[in-house]
Amino acid sequence: MQQKKATPLRSDAQRNRERILEVALVELTRSADTPLSAIAKKAGVGQGTFYRNFPHREALLLEIYRHEVQQVADTAAQLLETRPPDRALREWMDRLAQFAMTKVGLAEALRATTLAHGTLTRLGHGAMSSATALLLAANDKAGTIRPGVTPEDFFLFIAGLWQIDADGDWQPRATRLLDLVMDGLRVGAPGSAPPE
Repeated sequence: MQQKKATPLRSDAQRNRERILEVALVELTRSADTPLSAIAKKAGVGQGTFYRNFPHREALLLEIYRHEVQQVADTAAQLLETRPPDRALREWMDRLAQFAMTKVGLAEALRATTLAHGTLTRLGHGAMSSATALLLAANDKAGTIRPGVTPEDFFLFIAGLWQIDADGDWQPRATRLLDLVMDGLRVGAPGSAPPE
């Protein structure tokens, strides 16, 4: 049985979809309970256009999350093009923290609609795992981190990010945590200087 290929959206339909996502990200980050009708109105599209793109709240939330995760993941390769591997890894950790801490309203909305299905974990795992693997491999090759660190190890190391209160002064705590993680990754790196 042959699968149907998705037909590309017309340019005006693509612009409408992007506008809906842009407005929804802002509004749902601000308040998880924002009505879909308010998002459609602010995006300047009719209800029919809105629901053709996103037939229900979960579809909208999952697409926003997928898009945001992909943007964070894509910065890994961009950083490696312009920075040494260890600097790229550390800056990418900052971007990951920024994403985690500033999307609290969105995270609440996502949890409420997707927790039961486990969709959220699966949706973000591939892109983030690939980005992490790319950064770790570059650092491994450069000898700037200890050999053999896996993406799973990395996410266990930074799990403390999700314990920081996003409503408080999270940046200094996140910076300290990620500096400690980076220091730990450097211990035993082939290219590191021996202790004095």
